[in-house]
Amino acid sequence: MQLDRVAPGQLIQVEIAYTDETERHEFVIVPDDQADFQAGFLGESTPLAQAILGKAVGEQISYFAGDARSVRVISISSTQKTPSKETAARRDETIKKALAEADRTNAMIFASSFSGKWGDYDPDAIEPLDQ
Repeated sequence: MQLDRVAPGQLIQVEIAYTDETERHEFVIVPDDQADFQAGFLGESTPLAQAILGKAVGEQISYFAGDARSVRVISISSTQKTPSKETAARRDETIKKALAEADRTNAMIFASSFSGKWGDYDPDAIEPLDQ
């Protein structure tokens, strides 16, 4: 079933023109908390989704991201494809790990650069993260 305009929940095929090449991508536009581009789910607030929402098949849209220059909508169809329920949980876990690593790095930088009247901090005494 072909549809008229790009909207969330549809299977979209696009062709992105870069400076030296073009690439085709296929994805479903979903709410941001369900996004998983590697699995074919593009968050609706991403620049690419914003560029194509409401566009029709065949439309070429200026799209400047990195060396991308334009995007063309190839097809729009309905789909039964849905994101995994664990996507948000995986994303939250990844964010928690990144924040913990950033906090640890900040503590090490502080410990390495601080010298006070009560003594120096020892960066080796900072607890390693559980992996």
